[in-house]
Amino acid sequence: MTWSRFFDAYEPMHALVAERSGELLGLTHFLFHRSTIQIGPSCYLQDLFTSEAARGAGVGRALIEAVYQRAEAAGAKRVYWQTHETNATARQLYDKVAENSGFVVYRKLF
Repeated sequence: MTWSRFFDAYEPMHALVAERSGELLGLTHFLFHRSTIQIGPSCYLQDLFTSEAARGAGVGRALIEAVYQRAEAAGAKRVYWQTHETNATARQLYDKVAENSGFVVYRKLF
């Protein structure tokens, strides 16, 4: 279902990949959604992954910047995402490209 959503023009779910010479270096999934606090869409960066060999080479930053460009083109006023507090390596990058909002996430799974 997820893959069909990526290729459906009516779905607000998207994917980007970074590759070099046919080798996958990283990928990101993001989606647009409405909000009660703004007119335009919000962009949620749901997944960001870089291969271990590509980490520290700017691939993650390039993917985030590409999402920023897509979000701006779609009229979104914000891009946001979550990461685990123990994800120190990724947070080093995130602290350079975005602001930590300080929000704590609560959830209930069914």
